[in-house]
Amino acid sequence: MPKAVLLITPVNFNDTEFSVTRKGLEDGGISVTVSSVTSAEAISMKGVRVKPDKELRQIDPDEYDALIIIGGSGTPKLLEYPEVMDKIRKFNERGKLIGAICLAPILLARSGILKGVVSTVFPTDFSISLLKQGGATYSRIHVVEDENIITADGPDSAKEFVDKILKKLNV
Repeated sequence: MPKAVLLITPVNFNDTEFSVTRKGLEDGGISVTVSSVTSAEAISMKGVRVKPDKELRQIDPDEYDALIIIGGSGTPKLLEYPEVMDKIRKFNERGKLIGAICLAPILLARSGILKGVVSTVFPTDFSISLLKQGGATYSRIHVVEDENIITADGPDSAKEFVDKILKKLNV
């Protein structure tokens, strides 16, 4: 059974992206581990509380097939955590599938893995600028797959995002 890490921010992750992605992955036969930068209960933008299964620093990329990062208004806060950039790079170095939705592609850009990669993001001047600074080619397409990286622009694209991930994981 393929295994995926679902990374959420401690505060203000997107409810729809989280619930649609988690349910879609689990229904597709993927074992999901919810992770955050702390083990404390995470709180969504609508106040839903989710207890992470593991802290991100405890995640071994060799034990998983994918790293999926959920967006939301709290996502830019994750730019402050070196372990987030480090984990993204480690998953990428091992050729693992990396998914990022909404504002989460900014984390991929900052980690340096989007150089020469076509990707999308929730469209704000800030997010598009960060993608381009990271060497990405920005696309207005709702869900973009380029090699091992799948990006999506927000909650309305969550179902298509999950479908592409499942197809890529061959389930």
